[in-house]
Amino acid sequence: MSASVTSRALDLLGAFDADHRALTLSALARRAGLPLATAHRLVGELSRWGALDRLDSGEYVIGRRLWDLGLLAPVQAGLRQAASPFLHDLYGATLATVHLAVRDGTEALYIDRLSGHVSVPVLSEIGSRLPMHATGVGKVLLAYAPEDIVTEVLSNLTRVTAYTITQPVRLLEQIRRVRADGYATTGEEMSLGACSVAVPVRGAGGEVVAALGIVVPDLRRVRARLASALQVAAQGITRTLTSAERK
Repeated sequence: MSASVTSRALDLLGAFDADHRALTLSALARRAGLPLATAHRLVGELSRWGALDRLDSGEYVIGRRLWDLGLLAPVQAGLRQAASPFLHDLYGATLATVHLAVRDGTEALYIDRLSGHVSVPVLSEIGSRLPMHATGVGKVLLAYAPEDIVTEVLSNLTRVTAYTITQPVRLLEQIRRVRADGYATTGEEMSLGACSVAVPVRGAGGEVVAALGIVVPDLRRVRARLASALQVAAQGITRTLTSAERK
């Protein structure tokens, strides 16, 4: 397969995103910038390989084989495996939605999630990306991001809800407090009716490799308790990662 064909196939896969999870052939061709005949041929090859699946409606979705491959990525296989028991412990103790996220450019990429029974509107899904300035895990990741990333995020503080922080000075103060307090919070900044607490997860070398968060309806009486529980879990994940690296 030549490079040009490879790039066209990747353009087709890149046509999918959080807002476009199922696409018709014509929509795929249009979003990938390809002639319909070319898209038809490549979509057929991708479907036979398992990268795409065709629904009864005729639309195409990302196939299971890509998901299986994604699980082999180090960020998935190592970090998710180390964190899994601690996410389950947090979920069992709170019955609230628990998140594990890493930074992907200027966004928070959610690599694991346990959904809770508490009635809270949660937008994140495993594999989804959300803005760092409007999420608890995102603020944590932003607090330890390179300066150029912080600058880029501060230049594009889009409003998601009426409570989203869109003033650079306010957000800078919040991420300074994350470094001082060891946790970040949000109050209905990504979704109305949802508040969150999040803490950094450090790797074996002490660097922040992820953020661990929990979503609840109200933080006023539980913020300190949840932050403490998250920090204990994050320390456990770090110990597991450190132990695995030494083996």
